[in-house]
Amino acid sequence: MGAANTVNGRQPVMADVARLAGVSHQTVSRVLNDNPHVKEETRERVLLAIRELDYRPNSAARTLVTRRSQTLGVVSFDTTLYGPASMLYGIEQAARSAGYFVSIASLRSLDGRSVQEAVDRLRDQAVEGVLVIAPQTSAVGALAQVRSAVPVVAVGSGSQARVPGAAVDNEAGARAATQYLLHLGHRTVHHVAGPSNWLDAQARRAGWRSVLADAGAPVPEVVSGDWSARSGYEAGLHLLENPEVTAVFCANDHMALGVLRALNEAGRGIPGDISVVGFDDIPEASYFTPPLTTVRQDFGELGRRGLELLVAQVEGEAGTKERVLVAPELVIRGSTAAAPPAPAGG
Repeated sequence: MGAANTVNGRQPVMADVARLAGVSHQTVSRVLNDNPHVKEETRERVLLAIRELDYRPNSAARTLVTRRSQTLGVVSFDTTLYGPASMLYGIEQAARSAGYFVSIASLRSLDGRSVQEAVDRLRDQAVEGVLVIAPQTSAVGALAQVRSAVPVVAVGSGSQARVPGAAVDNEAGARAATQYLLHLGHRTVHHVAGPSNWLDAQARRAGWRSVLADAGAPVPEVVSGDWSARSGYEAGLHLLENPEVTAVFCANDHMALGVLRALNEAGRGIPGDISVVGFDDIPEASYFTPPLTTVRQDFGELGRRGLELLVAQVEGEAGTKERVLVAPELVIRGSTAAAPPAPAGG
């Protein structure tokens, strides 16, 4: 008969594992810490005892012995927006693969006081370092004020944060999208931008503008949205007032969806009359009508690189990089095509 999940009415401890496996307390500890100097047969016997007892190591006790909690803190903010939510998921996956636990502090706003309080709460949980998802200018300002005895790394803050950070190269992604539309023969590219207090929106606008300036193309007035499909729809209605619009670069896919809706309702052909490019490559992008050309962000890689930066800080590795940019990828689908011929006499 197999062992129960309790021993004499209590949760099993390491000594129970040692007794069942017929080894010493120290041998169980070596197996748990993946010490290579344990015979394979002994290791298997200990692991079998652990499974039979459903033993769970006491993380608090282990922390006292090793002075390592194997736990990292993440400060995020309360949002369902695709980018920040995907950054959080990417960090969690990367931490799990690296053998770390994650403790999350979710904030309503990323101001200096809130971020400091969140870092302090995480430190009370014995985290070894903190990742801050910082996509807004307010978050960058908050990071400049944070005081912490453990390393802090920013994720999604571009090059503006005063702490080590990892981010997607938003400016490069915007340049790639704009260059592609110009190469298709469009005279210029109109831009539906995100909120001005978002670092991603600032970088994408800068990349778009720099390509047009370098090409000597006209730089149209920016139409701004709030990342939502509704604001993209309103931007599309505004763009329809200009019959010369043939190409639109949207700062995210949800706003691009709204633009597509407005153009379809007006009977404008996509991409025959107007080409549209988004940014993010959300899972639904390939199912838009037509499928959306967009800039893909690799949030898994972003999480991994941010985690690498933080772990390097925790381990005190010399020569650690201070800033990492993850390259985005232009994904070409059916919403873009060569520019329509200019009207006769135009």
